[in-house]
Amino acid sequence: MTIRTRRALTIGGAALALTLSLSGCSFIQGLTGGSDANRDDQGNVQEQGNIDIFSLKLGDCKMADDTTGEIQDADVVPCDQPHDEEVFFEYTMDDGEFDAAAIQTAGEEVCYGQNFTDFVGIPWDDSTLDVWYLSPTEQTWNQMNDRLIQCIISDPAGQTTGTLKDSKK
Repeated sequence: MTIRTRRALTIGGAALALTLSLSGCSFIQGLTGGSDANRDDQGNVQEQGNIDIFSLKLGDCKMADDTTGEIQDADVVPCDQPHDEEVFFEYTMDDGEFDAAAIQTAGEEVCYGQNFTDFVGIPWDDSTLDVWYLSPTEQTWNQMNDRLIQCIISDPAGQTTGTLKDSKK
């Protein structure tokens, strides 16, 4: 098994685990109202804060999640501060019946394909960066009309400061 294959399997497993861990949390967040970060007029995070996971937005930089259970929140920071991960692309699934296989296929296509290349400057297969994605669960799909897939990028070498856009890593 090549390193790239192991990496893809590890990332796929992590994405599945995160997807499963989100089940139920959007319903809870919908009931509680959730929280968002202190943002400027352009929507950029202005200071470190803890937000509900459904307040995570394109361009947000965050610390890695250390949870093994449900993901209910995220620690976001301004991107000019050291961080572990960055939301680099978002895709909204079409309405219809929940289909886990279609969501997984879409997540892989939009996060590992041309959108990655456009963001980083080289294809994922040539990159040293890691990618995973947050996606709807059956519960969030049905109860909250959640159709959003968020692509998240990180550098396995450690924290970064600033964006990974055009990094060609």
